[in-house]
Amino acid sequence: MSIVEIKIPSPGESITEVEIGSWLKADGDYVKLDETICEIETDKATLPLIAESSGVLKIILQEGETAGIGDVACSIDIDAIQPEKTAAETPSASSETAEVKEKSVSTADSYSAGHPSPAARKMMAEQGIANVSGGGPGGRITKADVQEQGRQVPDGVAAAESVLQMEAAEASGSRNKKRERLSRLRRKLAERLVAVKNETAMLTTFNEVDMQAILDLRSQSKDVFLEKYKVKLGFMGLFTKACTEALKDFPAVNAQLDGDEIVFHDYVDMGIAVSAPKGLMVPVVRNAESLTLAQIETEIGRLAKRARDNKISIEEMEGGTFSITNGGVFGSMLSTPILNPPQSAILGMHNIVERPMAVNGKVEIRPIMYLALSYDHRIVDGQQSVSFLVRVKENLENPTRMLF
Repeated sequence: MSIVEIKIPSPGESITEVEIGSWLKADGDYVKLDETICEIETDKATLPLIAESSGVLKIILQEGETAGIGDVACSIDIDAIQPEKTAAETPSASSETAEVKEKSVSTADSYSAGHPSPAARKMMAEQGIANVSGGGPGGRITKADVQEQGRQVPDGVAAAESVLQMEAAEASGSRNKKRERLSRLRRKLAERLVAVKNETAMLTTFNEVDMQAILDLRSQSKDVFLEKYKVKLGFMGLFTKACTEALKDFPAVNAQLDGDEIVFHDYVDMGIAVSAPKGLMVPVVRNAESLTLAQIETEIGRLAKRARDNKISIEEMEGGTFSITNGGVFGSMLSTPILNPPQSAILGMHNIVERPMAVNGKVEIRPIMYLALSYDHRIVDGQQSVSFLVRVKENLENPTRMLF
């Protein structure tokens, strides 16, 4: 018997231990080379554990266990032969049909049992009768069953109590509870969010943007843009470009606090918040200030897909200097985004709604988006934060000037 041990890989330099999230294969299953067999949870992301050989799986570390880098999570017997499907495992058409018929009959019986017909229900309510045994097809309660029960049920208080019992039984709903283990990523996220509120002087400033120029630009250019660059022209790319241009004039918004020093960056590593199955993730577009709009859109699409597929790496989420989050895709009108430490600011996008607006002395209906900039007041002054957001607004309302 030849055994291959699968060890916990190193997700990154700063991570020394992980948690076994969930096994995608059961103990004793036959797994194939390069197949994902388990999800490993770290403080920053959920990462896949890949089968390094084909064979029969032997699980060593169970779900929820904490493991160090290099610990053996499972082993694979590479000498085992892949099992073939037997006839018993492949149901025939006749057996499937019989099974469907059996399920239909049992479903109908279970529904009819104990349920009164409309006429029987009316009679039960009028006579104050409950707990009638059904003698009809499938156990259904008929008028004859109610009449028979009526001869045995006393009048007055007992009848009224029976009606109340029947109504309470019909009105009662499910009160089940379900418990799920909080993932390591979610626990760490909770800790970070609380720390941001307690350890930073976070404030939020707001502004509104007339999105008509952006909508016109996308409408006019989306087909040509897609044909030329093989990627869609989206809002996130334009907002990223608007922010990188504004950050050149307001470097404190792109800075970080390190002890008694402020660290300024001459580059923009733009964090893009993505809602993934395992929680919020913020992959980073490196040197976004030097990329074209097409390059930004391509990189955003690549990172967002990897995040949603739970394939994003720790390196792809580390080192951001500024972040953008878009609650508008979920219908948010206005919110105060929370900082992504150690960054000093984050921009929140929201939904686009047609609103009345004064334009050249006249009221017009315009597509308006509210913007929110949360910032750490220890680093960014009020004047800087407001001026930065105004610059972003100007860039978005004059996109051709921003791009060319």
